[in-house]
Amino acid sequence: MVGSCFTVGVFCVGGALLAVLLKQYCSEQSMLISTAVCTAVFLAAVVMLDGPLNEIREIFVSAGVSESSISLVFKALGICCITHISAELCRDSGEGAMGAAAELWGRAAVTVLSLPIMKNFLQLINKLL
Repeated sequence: MVGSCFTVGVFCVGGALLAVLLKQYCSEQSMLISTAVCTAVFLAAVVMLDGPLNEIREIFVSAGVSESSISLVFKALGICCITHISAELCRDSGEGAMGAAAELWGRAAVTVLSLPIMKNFLQLINKLL
């Protein structure tokens, strides 16, 4: 695990250095390098987390948590990761307002996604009262 973290760190620092060097000559290619590095790391993280996420899913199922609730939690996690990376890429390119808009969209998407869980929670409270 430590070796893979070191590899990803070197990959990211190398990509950042390349992006900074390219920014002086062609900012579009610099942004392309940043996007490619972020996408590669995100996809590698998804592949790496496949096994542990299945184990977490099994733990939730054995605890009696419904499959739909587990799915919503993982979707919200994906939305948060994608939104954060997108917003930071926008900020790095000098578009802070677009970064804020991406974060706003992510917050709205998680809110909409969480409505079924909030509904179940309120029904549980009504049953307890």
